[in-house]
Amino acid sequence: MTRLVKDTFAEWTRGLDTRESMCSVFSHIRDIPYSLVVPVNDAKTPHEQILTAGKGSCGAKHYLLAEMFRILNIPVVYATFPFLWNDPDLQYPPELRKLAALLPVAHHLACRVQIGCSWVLVDATWDLPLAKAGFPVNGHWDGYSETRCAVKPLKTPVRTAFCRTSTSEPCRGKDEAALNPLDGEKNHWEETDRARYYSEKISLRSSEETGRVRQFSREFSSWLESVRISG
Repeated sequence: MTRLVKDTFAEWTRGLDTRESMCSVFSHIRDIPYSLVVPVNDAKTPHEQILTAGKGSCGAKHYLLAEMFRILNIPVVYATFPFLWNDPDLQYPPELRKLAALLPVAHHLACRVQIGCSWVLVDATWDLPLAKAGFPVNGHWDGYSETRCAVKPLKTPVRTAFCRTSTSEPCRGKDEAALNPLDGEKNHWEETDRARYYSEKISLRSSEETGRVRQFSREFSSWLESVRISG
């Protein structure tokens, strides 16, 4: 862990007990403005980059959250969700909506945190001002309850084949059931494993899809800035 992360953690948790520290870390990371366009400094870790830039995506936010929760001896796994940016509940401007409709499947990152005997979803993606545009912001976390997922996860083909027709419960392995995953969720114990999984997924995109994603990322991040300053 770097000095910047240690100092920031100390600042956010000074004088607080474990539960209060978890809530403070969550709210501070949630309040970092979300952006898909962030200056990259190869000399810094993802945890440092988001703190230095003062903005970041779901990946950087939850890598930092996991790092700080582990300082508190809280078990954490990374939870990846396939989703589509063309969410009808988001109040996109017309041109941005057209771009979103052409994008390939994306992969959102949040965390699952062990609290007592349960694994709960902790998602610090959207900062508070984005609620004005229809984003499912988690305005408060009590340190116990499951938060809302920032995206609408796509269902997996396996889980559309039901093994209990009388109850409509999907087939799940024992390990999956222990984490209570949402449809389409993929869990990773290590940051490197999640990074490898993500790289494999985006490597499947065509050059045209990659170009669309880059254009959307720029215009989406610019739109978020206008949302924050709007009345």
